[in-house]
Amino acid sequence: MNDRVGLTWHAQLAASILAAGDRIDIVEVIPEGTFLESPRAHRALRRLGREIPVAIHGVSLGLASTAAVDQRRLEQFARLIDDVQPECWSEHLAFVRAGEIELGHLAAPSRTASTIDATAWNIDRAARAIGAYPLVENVATIIDPPGSDLDEQTWLTRLVATTRADLLLDLHNLYANARNFGFNAADVLRSIPPERIRFIHIAGGAPVHASTGDERWLDDHLHDVPDPVYGLLEIVGEVVPHRVDVVLERDGAFPPFGQLLGQLDRARAALAQGRTRRAT
Repeated sequence: MNDRVGLTWHAQLAASILAAGDRIDIVEVIPEGTFLESPRAHRALRRLGREIPVAIHGVSLGLASTAAVDQRRLEQFARLIDDVQPECWSEHLAFVRAGEIELGHLAAPSRTASTIDATAWNIDRAARAIGAYPLVENVATIIDPPGSDLDEQTWLTRLVATTRADLLLDLHNLYANARNFGFNAADVLRSIPPERIRFIHIAGGAPVHASTGDERWLDDHLHDVPDPVYGLLEIVGEVVPHRVDVVLERDGAFPPFGQLLGQLDRARAALAQGRTRRAT
């Protein structure tokens, strides 16, 4: 079993990623903007894929919505994925627009039976357009989505049972929501069918405070991975029977590249510790 560990691709990190190719197993590319719309960028991404395995990670489809995903966006993704032939593609279990209004961020949907059905329909529609099911990612939120009558664990496990799409499980998003809403992240992780977990995100965040003084944990991708997230990664190694890919998301405030490589090494060690527990 060869678990793979890598990074999100950023232009600022490009030279360092290529120079450290022997320590980076996979890169994840967010295609919106340059890569999604430019045939020239498609060719560059194909060349990158010859050096390091590439995964495509979308942020604009808005699968977790009662509204249909925009057909033009699906066609753009289809062209990109057909051109680049990535290892996999993924999207968030979030909505990003309401009518003609672009929210500008990934919003958690109301957790109801209706949004499960609508999300599953959007996932199927995306799979037909693109030719492969996406991996779908749980999202972080600092507010409990209005109108919800299901908790995150129930909503996520019911959705997994409803669709053929497997999970990109973001451990920092799970950790952040557990801190914000008082549930046990490890219990939720262990409740997910392990055979459906195919890809992992790890990241960092920071506390934020409302005017009322209430504290929430924000998933900002600007800080180092906290210790509890590595603990959750150990559980992944323990319970998931197949290879997983793990990507460290860092979107800014970049430390020296050696520190990022150190976090990749720590992720490998956490996975290996879990694998050892599974074997004993």
